[in-house]
Amino acid sequence: MRFSWSKTHLPGASPRCQPNRPAPAASWKRLPDPEFHTHTRLYADRRRWSRGCVDGLLRAVADEALVEVFIADTKLRHIHHPYDGGADVILATPAERDRMRDRHTDWLSSHPAGL
Repeated sequence: MRFSWSKTHLPGASPRCQPNRPAPAASWKRLPDPEFHTHTRLYADRRRWSRGCVDGLLRAVADEALVEVFIADTKLRHIHHPYDGGADVILATPAERDRMRDRHTDWLSSHPAGL
């Protein structure tokens, strides 16, 4: 899922229409925020998993061309939330979390609280 913000209620160019953006996304929902006079647009796309299929998306996030991207399985039991400088991974069970942590210790933050 991807987000975009706008000061207008009019539809803007979706990520698929903008240069240097990864794979197409369908406009899914528009959420007005009257307090801040903005509109958040949500985009979603679905793809069959294959090695490298989200590389362009991850590069756009690392370059801050896209923000608030979530990559998940279709049942939303495994969620990857990349951002410039890191990522959060949400897994279905503590056991899965512990296996992932033990398998990828080099990915973990060196902060004493693990943040």
